[in-house]
Amino acid sequence: MQQYETSRLVKGEDLNHHGTLFAARAAGWLIEAAFVAAGCACGTSEGIVCRNLQNMSFQKPVQKGTIVRFLARVAAVGTSSFTVMVRAEDALLPTVYMEGAVIFVTIDGKTGRGRAHHIVLDEAEDEAEREQRALADRLRAQKI
Repeated sequence: MQQYETSRLVKGEDLNHHGTLFAARAAGWLIEAAFVAAGCACGTSEGIVCRNLQNMSFQKPVQKGTIVRFLARVAAVGTSSFTVMVRAEDALLPTVYMEGAVIFVTIDGKTGRGRAHHIVLDEAEDEAEREQRALADRLRAQKI
């Protein structure tokens, strides 16, 4: 599945009391990056809603001035829901800062009920994508 990339510059207003990226700001950016992948995979941003943020975890604190690159791709699909896996890394250095999964549901704008999204996963391109898909499948099985 195609991977989508967005980037953010960490500024002073994005920091917590420890002087590192505030987790709530990071969560918002992660969900936004996932939504970009979701909208592109669906061919529209209409009727896509976030159901759940799962397994967001930091591997390293993010410092002011860092350019964070978010890499997102659909990794698991149901009929009306799908999971987007996101990895946030340094745009200039080989450093992973955080990862997480976002589950989206596609809804009919008139009824508010789930509707089919018609996303079909292609073959995984490499071992990293296969691992992402396996994790996404495990998260979906938890039915959180």
